[in-house]
Amino acid sequence: MAKKHIAGAMAAALLLAGCSTGGGGSDSGNPSGDITVLTNRTDLLETDFKDYKAAFEKEYPDVNVEFEAITDYEGEVTTRLSTGSYGDVLAIPASVSLDQLPQFFEPLGTVDELKAKYRYVDKAAFDGTGYGMATFGGANGLLYNKRVWEEAGVTELPTSPEQFLEDLQAIKDNTDAIPYYTNYADGWPLSQWQGNRAITGNADTVNEMNFEDAPWSEGNEQHVIDGLLFDIVANGLSEDDPLTTAWEGSKGLIATGDAATAALGSWSIVQFQQAAEDAGADPADIGYMPFPYQEDGTFFSQTAGDFSNAINKNSDNKVAARAWIDWFAEESGFAESQGSIPPTVDSELPATLAGFTEAGVELVELTPAPAEEATLNSDIYNEAEIDLFGQIYRQKLVDIARGAADGDKKSYFEELNTRWAEARAEVSS
Repeated sequence: MAKKHIAGAMAAALLLAGCSTGGGGSDSGNPSGDITVLTNRTDLLETDFKDYKAAFEKEYPDVNVEFEAITDYEGEVTTRLSTGSYGDVLAIPASVSLDQLPQFFEPLGTVDELKAKYRYVDKAAFDGTGYGMATFGGANGLLYNKRVWEEAGVTELPTSPEQFLEDLQAIKDNTDAIPYYTNYADGWPLSQWQGNRAITGNADTVNEMNFEDAPWSEGNEQHVIDGLLFDIVANGLSEDDPLTTAWEGSKGLIATGDAATAALGSWSIVQFQQAAEDAGADPADIGYMPFPYQEDGTFFSQTAGDFSNAINKNSDNKVAARAWIDWFAEESGFAESQGSIPPTVDSELPATLAGFTEAGVELVELTPAPAEEATLNSDIYNEAEIDLFGQIYRQKLVDIARGAADGDKKSYFEELNTRWAEARAEVSS
């Protein structure tokens, strides 16, 4: 989703220096008092979060934590930012651009200081200062049913798009499973393909894309990623009617082996394992493989933080709020419970990514854009009307590939290149 500047946002205030240690609730600097934590995890409010509250308050008996779970988190919290009333701790909405972080959030320390201990610092940093701490991180690749792949006679990870297509064909020929499930109808799952940038190991891939006129040219990452999706559909290796797909239903299909593969972030693994358990299937059948591409014999996967916890700079209890953020990142076990990568740098990959460990996959954190180019990528793709993190242009790609829209892969990629080049020129003029 493109990051947009928030209309009617409060004027920028003076940046508080150094790590967050100010605020009310404690004269001595020891955490105490009441804090409100906003969360999008409405599903965990009566279970896991009760345990987190009890464990935190046992360690900090003078602090009382209350949660406010919000269903339309992005929309409601974005609106509340302009009022100053958005709890003491909150997950930073995606609508906040990097240059707006100092307006709404308390600085947590310098980027260098935070990186010595935590991953994903750049996700919520601006001008050398960090404002958020990731709740957990994820990798990118493809979710698959290991049993189905093995039944098709495929026992090794594909190392190229061509081999991947051959493997899907083997699944079509030797099993009753749908080789690949697009989740076209819900749309948003198609955006998961974009997470597979940096498959060459290049952490600067996005920044370099901002200065290219033809990202969909052969040999470029964008061509490899979108080209594979096109070829899957064009070769008849996806569901017969993409208009009838359903996200919730796809969990059961892959979990039971009626479908074999889907491009999804690693956040999805636990959900599909749960779907297997619910369906009486084996959760161990759910596997996760790197994108089928190697650079010099090595797989690479882009890793990035999920929501970043931050402190409301208007909070009256910043000491307790900072204690919660640190504790949640280091001691809560939240990342592990989600089968995700913990935010601390000394932590190991979770069991859900055992396949990555075995395959020697190297994780890549994208290099953040310079401050003056913080929104350049989204400025270009918004101007070009190519929703890299949306669904529209990839739905059209699928439509062309299945013969439901005019064109072919070559003509569509040429169109995308033209729109990108024209948008670049407009944005830079």
